[in-house]
Amino acid sequence: MTHSITAEDRILGCLVGGAVGDALGYLVEFDSWPQIEQRFGPSGVTEMAHNKVSDDTQMTLFTAEGLLEALEGTEFESVRRAYLRWFDTQTKPMPPAGARGLAALPWLYERRAPGNACISSLAHGGERGADPDSKGCGTVMRSAPFGLLASSPARAYDLARQCAAITHGHPTAGAAAGAFAMMVFHLVEGETVQKAVSHTMLHLRQSLDRSETADALQRAFELAGNVPPAPNSCARLGEGWVAEEALAIAVYCLLGTGDVRAALVAAVSHGGDSDSTGAILGNLLGAAYGYAAVPADWAAHVEGRGTIADLAARIGAARR
Repeated sequence: MTHSITAEDRILGCLVGGAVGDALGYLVEFDSWPQIEQRFGPSGVTEMAHNKVSDDTQMTLFTAEGLLEALEGTEFESVRRAYLRWFDTQTKPMPPAGARGLAALPWLYERRAPGNACISSLAHGGERGADPDSKGCGTVMRSAPFGLLASSPARAYDLARQCAAITHGHPTAGAAAGAFAMMVFHLVEGETVQKAVSHTMLHLRQSLDRSETADALQRAFELAGNVPPAPNSCARLGEGWVAEEALAIAVYCLLGTGDVRAALVAAVSHGGDSDSTGAILGNLLGAAYGYAAVPADWAAHVEGRGTIADLAARIGAARR
């Protein structure tokens, strides 16, 4: 274990790192690799040309707010209410009278390509029983706070899995979200990236309904040992539009190099859901190596930096 970095620094790193990866990937979210290469060159997205974050960071922040407001045993309903507040930011032009917390911040009312499953499910109240065939990566990209605030890795997994069902009903959507939250928990506790991933893979192998996620992570583990992360090197793992692929791409880049900047560039420089793969990896890198490891030129300018820091401080205080 590596305990020299404080938990508070890892929490801040996790949230800011996720926003940085999101902003980098949002530049090219719907572009193919040839389009990215033509626009940025063969080195991929190496500069944060725009600092805007997407729905990935927005929903992550609302996840954190929902968990911070929850009493023991009420997490699902509290997170569901938080997601409904996020839904309001996507359907209203500005904060309504009486808005509180994140829902009172005008900058969060920017609509940044929100996922169809998230919007459609929340339009119907976000009750359990979302589309059973829906396994988009919208569950994973918002789930880091479960790992930051849970009392154990198993609890982090279970909370993320349960809350995935607010918008996505497929078991893999829940398993991938749970696996991501479990990794974040282990990393904030000081585990190495290799052990965090290994512990999570062992947990996934305990049930057949988690096998899609476990198999995707196994492919990521094998690729990381053979192909160093680079622009478009993750293509054989998929494009990241579905939950297990997005997590696998991020884990491949996490395991494949200790160079944070190079890992983030690789995670977003591919044809696919690049803001989600970048956000997931950024969360993992920040939790693993702390805020100081997030490239300072990106971290200082990412949108919402003050709001993110405030939430990180609240999470740190809640853990004490």
